[in-house]
Amino acid sequence: MKRLGFLVALSALLFSVPAFAGVVAHIDISTQTMKVSVNGSPRYVWPVSTARAGYRTPTGHYRPIRLERIWHSRIYDNAPMPYAVFFRGGYAIHGTYHVGNLGRPASHGCVRLNTGNAATLFSLVSQYGSGNTAIVISY
Repeated sequence: MKRLGFLVALSALLFSVPAFAGVVAHIDISTQTMKVSVNGSPRYVWPVSTARAGYRTPTGHYRPIRLERIWHSRIYDNAPMPYAVFFRGGYAIHGTYHVGNLGRPASHGCVRLNTGNAATLFSLVSQYGSGNTAIVISY
């Protein structure tokens, strides 16, 4: 009987833990928004710009593969990409100084956001680590 009580208590403990402890950045291409949750609690909603016509932002589930506080595009005229969180090859979530385009498609495929918001996301990913960060991009 004690064993059954122990298993019930253990089950309650295991199932009370959030499904994902860490950072989740969900980018919705259809609404051009990013929702950021930390330890399962919604924290931020920001406008973004994903790929404009003729380009694509890859959809799927990713983990950060590289963080670059200061980065410049090697493909697009040395364009600044502050607080870049790379998630697939050359694709990154990064800050932009062209904030007038946020909320509508404007990029070559990266996910652009206000530089202050990019700094916040960069800090969260640095704090929690790439293994505890999920990037989800969907329509």
